[in-house]
Amino acid sequence: MKNEQFKRIIIFLETLGLIAGLTFMFWFVWEYIYSDMIPNPFWRRGNWAVVALYAILLFCFNKLYGGIRIGYLRVMDVLFSEVLSVCIVNVITYIQLCLIGRWRWLSHLKPLAMMMGFELIFIVAWVFLSRWIYYTLYPPRKILLIYGDRHPGDLILKMQSRDDKYDIEKALHLSVGMDKIKKEILEYEGVVIYDMPSHERNLILKYCFDQEIRAYLVPKISDVIIMSTESIHLFDTPLLLSRNVSMNAEQMFLKRVVDIVGSLAMLIVSSPFMLLFALLIKLYDKGPVFYKQERLTLDGQIFMIYKFRTMIVESEETSGARLCRKDDDRITPVGKFLRRTHLDELPQISNILKGEMSLVGPRPERPSIAAEYKESIPEFDYRLKVKAGLTGYAQIYGKYNTTPYDKLKLDLFYIRNFSIWLDFKLLLLTFKVLFQKENTEGVDASQVNAIKEGAAVEEEFHIENIRTEADHE
Repeated sequence: MKNEQFKRIIIFLETLGLIAGLTFMFWFVWEYIYSDMIPNPFWRRGNWAVVALYAILLFCFNKLYGGIRIGYLRVMDVLFSEVLSVCIVNVITYIQLCLIGRWRWLSHLKPLAMMMGFELIFIVAWVFLSRWIYYTLYPPRKILLIYGDRHPGDLILKMQSRDDKYDIEKALHLSVGMDKIKKEILEYEGVVIYDMPSHERNLILKYCFDQEIRAYLVPKISDVIIMSTESIHLFDTPLLLSRNVSMNAEQMFLKRVVDIVGSLAMLIVSSPFMLLFALLIKLYDKGPVFYKQERLTLDGQIFMIYKFRTMIVESEETSGARLCRKDDDRITPVGKFLRRTHLDELPQISNILKGEMSLVGPRPERPSIAAEYKESIPEFDYRLKVKAGLTGYAQIYGKYNTTPYDKLKLDLFYIRNFSIWLDFKLLLLTFKVLFQKENTEGVDASQVNAIKEGAAVEEEFHIENIRTEADHE
């Protein structure tokens, strides 16, 4: 706890060392190789500007993709983010150098490619060293989980996957009583407050605040709405204003312009690949290239979504409407590649041009599956306050098999915090998601949709080494 105040300083120094090391490598290559190849060499300030721009790009892309979040993300996530950031920055830098030197595109690539090899070695060594330093100073927190009637197994499994950061030692049901809960809280370094009535949750939160104990809250839908409220001071009593309009007229117009320009650019770049995918699908089983299906968009309107067909012909004749399962035998070999890389979604560019979808927004659900979700989540239609999107907040920060309730909260956060800059950020983050297999993982074989039955949840999320106490009497 004494070292807690220095955590940000340590992370800052680790990030500074990483950016400085990579920038130094570029400076060396620029100073001793590339600057001599330019017909009109830069003066000293010009050289500094080129190197400074490289450092700024490194920082921006590392911040965007999470490469500087050492200690927060898994070590492999940090490593992947670093490598992706360096690759993108080097591509941008090489284009810049080609324009400055008026070179042919591949004529002077070798020095930068060699530099990148050394950068990758440096990144791996630096990330693992930084991880060792961080976790030596900050071992996993001892956590107490307090829950209500909803089973916390899903959350426990997620937090146990980060055993380098969280150590859930005990789970208490709310029914044991507030006195016992308060006594237990004092024995732990952090408390997870999971799905309980607002009154009891607020009591526990205030107690943790008073005792200076870190609290992790799983937000309810109302919390997501409150998070985006505006603070106003018309009287001597603070007020929070919750606006019901998702976008104003200017934002809607600008978003539509970005959709048209962005989708046309995607169509031009992706057309050769789309023709290749169409040919491969047709050659595999002579079936149709495209798959169309009814989906929901703004205000509950139904439209036909288009995808490259990734499953066998008539795959739902016997099984009915259901989500893709893990290791689904209905997926074709070509379809596995398209689904893993999300390239099966490319035909939806036509849906965007027609105005049925947007580049960024909640992923559209099938009407039949959405109706099933509404039976247990009446607020599920909140997602329909904006157009459906090719990519979205829930797709970036969630997974294919994320529960509908969690997807709703993620999408609602996007709706309530919409801005064009957030759209650009999510579009850039989508490029990272394309390479992450877990984001396309299907639901379990026993599931028709993303909802887990109560008994199945209890069995699947049987948690070992977690002491649980509950007194339902």
